[in-house]
Amino acid sequence: MNTGRTVFAQLLGVVPFSHFEHLVDKYQSNRWTREFTAWSHFICMAYAQLTRREGLRDLIACLNSQSTKLYHVGLRQRVSRSTLADVNERRDSALFEALGQRLTEMALALYQDHDIGLGLKEPLYAMDSTTIDLCLSLFPWADFRSTKAGIKAHTVIDLRGSIPVMLTITTGKVSDVGLLDSLTLPKGSIVVLDRGYVDFARLYMLVQRECSFVVRAKDNLSFNCVHANPPDTKVGVYSDQTITLTGERSKKGYPEPLRRVRFYDAVSCLELVFLTNRLDLPALTIAAIYKQRWQVELFFKWLKQNLSVKHFFGNSLNAVKSQIWIAVCTYLMALIAHKPFQSQISLRNFLHLVEVNMFEKISLSRLVSNALDADEIEQVQRQAELF
Repeated sequence: MNTGRTVFAQLLGVVPFSHFEHLVDKYQSNRWTREFTAWSHFICMAYAQLTRREGLRDLIACLNSQSTKLYHVGLRQRVSRSTLADVNERRDSALFEALGQRLTEMALALYQDHDIGLGLKEPLYAMDSTTIDLCLSLFPWADFRSTKAGIKAHTVIDLRGSIPVMLTITTGKVSDVGLLDSLTLPKGSIVVLDRGYVDFARLYMLVQRECSFVVRAKDNLSFNCVHANPPDTKVGVYSDQTITLTGERSKKGYPEPLRRVRFYDAVSCLELVFLTNRLDLPALTIAAIYKQRWQVELFFKWLKQNLSVKHFFGNSLNAVKSQIWIAVCTYLMALIAHKPFQSQISLRNFLHLVEVNMFEKISLSRLVSNALDADEIEQVQRQAELF
């Protein structure tokens, strides 16, 4: 990359600016403002994500202290707290959602050949949700419980690169299983789910859309065993059965045979029972597929630890959605920029390098190389001190 640009400018350069302008026109995002454009808005909020600002006053102070450096990435004026608060409330979050979808397509193209180590030809997805607690007096629309508010981010990630391919933001009271109705995946895909998504009618609709699933079974499942494969207790497979459901409601919702695998995980000392419509895969592969579900939990943890998604700069639903989508866009920009260096440095460390050197005029490749050299020197010094 051009060493004449700052690290922040190089990261923003991942965004296809012509497409961003197309989205601005499509959603008429600049129709009521002449100076503080949608691009300026995005720069401010991306800066807030990368530096993990916790409030508007904090963010405005940092932005204006770096105004001369931010000028070169497109922020042409000083920002006031009232201006940023207004655009967070008024500018449609659909703009940033559409941008996130475009960046998702770019990330998927880069990571489509990434091997997750299961020997599967089909793409593998994980679906789950995370709850973000809010103050009920500040976010009354996000009614969750009697004493607090909350929102849920229902997410589907492509496990080839931990890429969010679907994100739906709802209030905390919305159940997870209902989001299966809007789940659209490519034909032949496999989606791994926790037992909160056990709804046999909805799972059967997923099968009719030519997708597969692996889900953890509930304890009260009623079934008949049609066929049993020999167990392999040495690797933890205690039973591998083909079953039919016997419950009146479940049998009506899912009339076809299912696979039931009982697996003992020696690491966590837990016995887990899985249900799937894949009768062809080895039982151990079914258990390994479910183990990959943990990646979506790590994705949520990564966002909450490394970006600003717990402190919001606006109280309306639109402001909350905008901030979460910009956080996802920032994650995707980092993921795309990190791709050439994924064998050298973790995404988390790469993001921290960007944060510390945000306004340095150095190429990303040189930045990573310098960091690795410094790390090697430090390790040599530590080993020398031992002797």
